[in-house]
Amino acid sequence: MTERLAGLTTIVTGASSGIGEGVAARFVAEGATVFAASRRPVTLDGVTWVETDVALAVSCDALIAAAVGATGRLDTIVNNAGVQIEKPIEDTTDDDYDLVMNVNVRGIFNCCRAAVRQMATQPSGGSIINIGSIAGDVADHQMAVYNASKGAVHALTRAIAIDNGHQGVRCNAISPGWIMTALADAAFDLTEDPAAARAEATAAHPVGRMGTPDDIAGLAVYLASGDAAFVTGSCFTIDGGLTSGSPIGG
Repeated sequence: MTERLAGLTTIVTGASSGIGEGVAARFVAEGATVFAASRRPVTLDGVTWVETDVALAVSCDALIAAAVGATGRLDTIVNNAGVQIEKPIEDTTDDDYDLVMNVNVRGIFNCCRAAVRQMATQPSGGSIINIGSIAGDVADHQMAVYNASKGAVHALTRAIAIDNGHQGVRCNAISPGWIMTALADAAFDLTEDPAAARAEATAAHPVGRMGTPDDIAGLAVYLASGDAAFVTGSCFTIDGGLTSGSPIGG
């Protein structure tokens, strides 16, 4: 690794598995001081785990305070914590709605607010990286409230970029497609033939495979680094070309 993030203090939420775990591990390899936030313990080498429930503002405030108290600054936060419910709107209960919105929207809002308040006090500002989804732009089937939550994440990202850019705060989103994590496995397992569903999904990708957490981590490193100093308010799609073509095959 190049240690592009040497000297930077970073937070990664939802770091106990999947994309968050992959990003946290990559940030450590790139030289960052990493605070891994989640409700479950994170055992990655080189990270400091901070037990966090992003749906609670007080918990997010304590997370930022822990990082700043240890290092004196916060350079980057990757807001990755998220949940999904696989239901159409008519089957989505109030509890389903509250769960998804409290984690995926309120959670990112809470972390962004706490991060902006800290970054705005720093001469160097900081970089906020929100993990959205292609589902915020092109709806996944049977996932109404999840799609809505990710659309909100993209809108919040742009709002922070224009409202807080003058304070040195950059805010971007990464919109993954099908990334092979426990969340993806859960979605496939709901089908009648999970193996066939995986094969069909793989074949839909022009690159011939689905993504990995490390595919997302590479862009996160760039957005956290000085190379992205002029990059803000953007939502970057990483989906192996899945959403680039017409749904009508050639």
